[in-house]
Amino acid sequence: MKKSGLLTLCAALLFILLVSPAYAQSETRYLQGVVIEDFDDPEESRWTVTGSKFITAEYPKYAWVRAWPDALYRREPEGRELRSLGVEAKFDRLGYNYLEFMPLVEDDDGELVPGGIPLPGQVQEIDMWVWGSNYDYYIEVHLEDFRGITHVLPLGNINYRGWRNLSTRVPTHIPQTVRFVPQHKGLELVKIVLWTRPTERVDGFYVYLDEIKILTDTFRDRFDGEDLGDPEMLEEIWAEATGR
Repeated sequence: MKKSGLLTLCAALLFILLVSPAYAQSETRYLQGVVIEDFDDPEESRWTVTGSKFITAEYPKYAWVRAWPDALYRREPEGRELRSLGVEAKFDRLGYNYLEFMPLVEDDDGELVPGGIPLPGQVQEIDMWVWGSNYDYYIEVHLEDFRGITHVLPLGNINYRGWRNLSTRVPTHIPQTVRFVPQHKGLELVKIVLWTRPTERVDGFYVYLDEIKILTDTFRDRFDGEDLGDPEMLEEIWAEATGR
C-alpha cells in the first residue's frame, strides 16, 4: 500500500472513532473536585470517634480545633473560622488497636446515629489531610456501595511529622452504576479508621483530620424522560395518578 493510501486509511479510522456515538458516550467525563467535609462548622460537622477494646478509660477525646494545613491556607480567610477534627487517644496495651471516625445522621426519632455520607457522581479518588506525629500507624477509608457491601481502601501510613495529603484511587471493580434506570448508584463514606501497629507505643498521641475531598465524574448522559427514573419524581406522579 502506498504511503498516501495508508495515511488516508488512518485518518478515516480516527474520524470514525471520534464521531462514533458509542465511543463518545463511553469516554465523556466531567471530573470535579468536591469537598465532602472541611470540619469548619462544629454545628454542621457531625462526627463521633470511638476506640477499640483496649482504649484507655475516658478516651478518646475529640474536638473541632483551630488548626489547619498551611498548604491549604497560609492565612485564615477573613470572616471564616478554619478548624480540623482533633483527637487525643491512649490504649492500655500494644496491638492492632484502632480509632473509628464515623459521620452521624439523624434517624426517624431525631437521634444522631452513625450513617454514611453520600458521595456525588462516580468517585475516582478520595483524599484528606492528616496530621501525624511520627507514630507508626496507618489509616484507611470505608466506602459502602448500593448493595450494602463495605470496601476498605488504604490511605497510607502516618509515620511522618505534621500535615500531609493522603489519597487513594477507587478501584473500578467497586460498582457505582447499573444497566437499568436509574443507572447511577452512588457510594457512601461510612467511616475512617486509624490503626496502630503492635510494635508501636500507644500511651498517648494526637491526630488531626481536615478537608476530606473526592475527585468524581459528574457527567450524566441525558435522555428524554430521564426524570421518570428519579425516585422522588416517581413517588410524586404515582401519588396523584388515576389507576384501574
